[in-house]
Amino acid sequence: MRGRWQGRGMPQIQLPMFPAGAVEVTGDLACRCEGEQIVYFHGQLPVFTHAKNDLASFRMFTSQLIVQGTAATGQVQRAFGVPLVSIKRATKRYRARGVAGFFAPKPRREGPTLTPGKLDEARALLAAGEPVARVGELLNVLPDTLRKAIAAGRLPPVQKNAGRRGRHPCGRRTERANGAGAGRPR
Repeated sequence: MRGRWQGRGMPQIQLPMFPAGAVEVTGDLACRCEGEQIVYFHGQLPVFTHAKNDLASFRMFTSQLIVQGTAATGQVQRAFGVPLVSIKRATKRYRARGVAGFFAPKPRREGPTLTPGKLDEARALLAAGEPVARVGELLNVLPDTLRKAIAAGRLPPVQKNAGRRGRHPCGRRTERANGAGAGRPR
């Protein structure tokens, strides 16, 4: 039976056949952009899809291909033009944390400067009307760290006191004591 079709004008078909416009990743795997989606094919069969701008899904899927042995790092690099170091980082993340590693929110990093004791002291000082800069000096904490804690809701908001900045009783601004900024409105 095999010899019967040879030479009779039958086209030679090489499998797998990929859809038109697909970019070949490996001999068995290709991908194609369809509108706002990227679709991955194993032959003619779609096996995975994600949005064009979904970088986490792209990294997860390509890392999965590499870890499972379906594609080599170099094949992914050539097919998508992604830097090798980026592929290696994503593969390392996949091996360490699995699929969830690409979609879990980044862990919040707590600094050692604002300990619970310092937070309590800062609350007391801010409630007493001390400015953020002075509280930072007293607690040996950067004022920006305190402002971030205020913005995050870990410290109470600070109310600015207009009387401290050298206002005249009539509402006009007064000059600084050392003469700096004389003649300029603040």
